[in-house]
Amino acid sequence: MRLFKGIALSVMLLPGLALAETIGEVSTVFKWLGPNDKIVVEAFDDPKVEGVTCYLSRAKTGGVKGGLGLAEDRAEASLACRQVGPITFKGRLEDGEEVFKERTSLVFKTMQVVRFFDEQRNTLVYLVYSDRVIEGSPQNAVTAIPILPWGKP
Repeated sequence: MRLFKGIALSVMLLPGLALAETIGEVSTVFKWLGPNDKIVVEAFDDPKVEGVTCYLSRAKTGGVKGGLGLAEDRAEASLACRQVGPITFKGRLEDGEEVFKERTSLVFKTMQVVRFFDEQRNTLVYLVYSDRVIEGSPQNAVTAIPILPWGKP
């Protein structure tokens, strides 16, 4: 079991992408063997935009396969990003740039968060979706943060 977790962790540590911190989880389906199915809530900071934190909730498959890291997680996810301080850019922003990526199966499926900048409305837009080597999923979630002054009025 540790071997698969080590592989998953090394895949998540991709350069330039945010690392998620687990905020909490709830069980959704009891499993006799292995961990229960659950919904996990994770937080990560945008690595190129200081002052923005995103919260991602997603399904995590349990059971024996899930415990070994061999199960494929569902594509459903929810995303909420918020301004948590003064917003400053740490570099040039690319539309559709990956901010966060995590494997949701051993090899073929990932969940990712990408960022867009709506310059006309001065707003950051974040999109979460799942893709697979053969066929992705149209299920997605979007959140937007208007860039506002922070601190003293």
